[in-house]
Amino acid sequence: MKVNVISRSTDEYTKERSQDLQRVFRNFDPSIRTQEKAVEYVRACNAAKLERHIFARPFVGAMDGHIDSISCMAKNPNHLTRIFSGSMDGDIRLWDIASRRTVCQFPGHQGAVQGLAVSTDGRVLVSCGTDSTVRLWGVPVSTLLEEDVSSDKSAVPLETYVWKNAFRAVDHQWNFDRFATGGAGVDIWNHNRSAPEQSFEWGTDTVVSIKFNPGQPDILATSASDRSIAIYDLRMGKPAAKFIMRTRTNSISWNPMEPINFTAANEDSNCYSFDSRKLNEAKCVHKDHVSAVMDIDYSPTGREFVTGSYDRTVRIFQYNGGHSREIYHTKRMQRVFCVKFSCDASYVISGSDDTNLRLWKAKASEQLGVLLPREQKKHEYNEAVKNRYKHLPEVKRIVRHRHLPKPVYKAAATLREMTESRRKKHEKRKAHSAPGSIIEEPLRKRKIIKVE
Repeated sequence: MKVNVISRSTDEYTKERSQDLQRVFRNFDPSIRTQEKAVEYVRACNAAKLERHIFARPFVGAMDGHIDSISCMAKNPNHLTRIFSGSMDGDIRLWDIASRRTVCQFPGHQGAVQGLAVSTDGRVLVSCGTDSTVRLWGVPVSTLLEEDVSSDKSAVPLETYVWKNAFRAVDHQWNFDRFATGGAGVDIWNHNRSAPEQSFEWGTDTVVSIKFNPGQPDILATSASDRSIAIYDLRMGKPAAKFIMRTRTNSISWNPMEPINFTAANEDSNCYSFDSRKLNEAKCVHKDHVSAVMDIDYSPTGREFVTGSYDRTVRIFQYNGGHSREIYHTKRMQRVFCVKFSCDASYVISGSDDTNLRLWKAKASEQLGVLLPREQKKHEYNEAVKNRYKHLPEVKRIVRHRHLPKPVYKAAATLREMTESRRKKHEKRKAHSAPGSIIEEPLRKRKIIKVE
């Protein structure tokens, strides 16, 4: 005869200390858990509501000190919590993000500061502006104890180079002592020379944005006010490629993880991602802004980028997503002229027309500080449940919903109406024309006029 005996060890369910958690025994047999999917669905809805309605508090703080509009920013690649900002009155400041205080000021420019760039080792800051000067500054290295003393400190430029025309943009080459400026043309400078090593002109108007490729340091991309985007190769000593769009590109950013791709922030309220090997069409069109996109910056992970717009909002896009996953705005924030991702991809910094820098969380509902193991597991479980039921209407609606400022909401509705009207007009024109006489082009190709 066979007898089944229940055997339990007291060690399995007895707490060793009073602070220990009581062990729970679970039977995961689906036949005895008939309501499992219904329970998980309710948990997914609750997790989505908690994330969007309770914990979504992206604004961390504002950094004030400038007395005019903030026109440009630069990250220090060698220091996680330091960021530089330049304003329209010629003031340059170094900020400590952790304490949200000014560490050092760099006085000297007589006009608006239009461009800032930091060398790869983080020791040299390059600034340029409308006063036709390029200035090199030594970046102060201070400890946390010295911050109170250095807050009133002003730096003296290491070098000042005066040139023939005003500058609109500057960027530093990766791992080398060269930097490029954009203005009436593209000039390549060296730290140790007071005149440009190389100069490029390709029949362009003023160059408004310039960026070195992070993977190939000798390649750089520029955008100009004649609506062109050009790629230059310093080894060839001549421009490599150029194409003209229907509207002007205000800023360019390379994808740090896929250096063959770059994204352009355009005047027509869209962003366009391009493959530098195939410039006759965009890889992806990123929509949602309702006014000109002024600046763009990629996350160090290369999976998303942040944009700042003239419509007074900051948006975060997936690198291959057509619509933004997040929108940030405040009542006091005015037109956003510059945005940056922090070097650890955890925060976003925006500089706007109201003289303030603002610090935002890259993930609006992320819990700051050290997480306990149980908290971490709870967050992971909520994410997994939301991901499992994300296609269901209720969960999708909660996760996608964003409160918009009234002007942005109305402008978006007007934009949709105009787009729909154009589409209907095109369909009617096509229906009343000879077959094949009207050629349809996708938006990815329609915005590009000519490739040279």
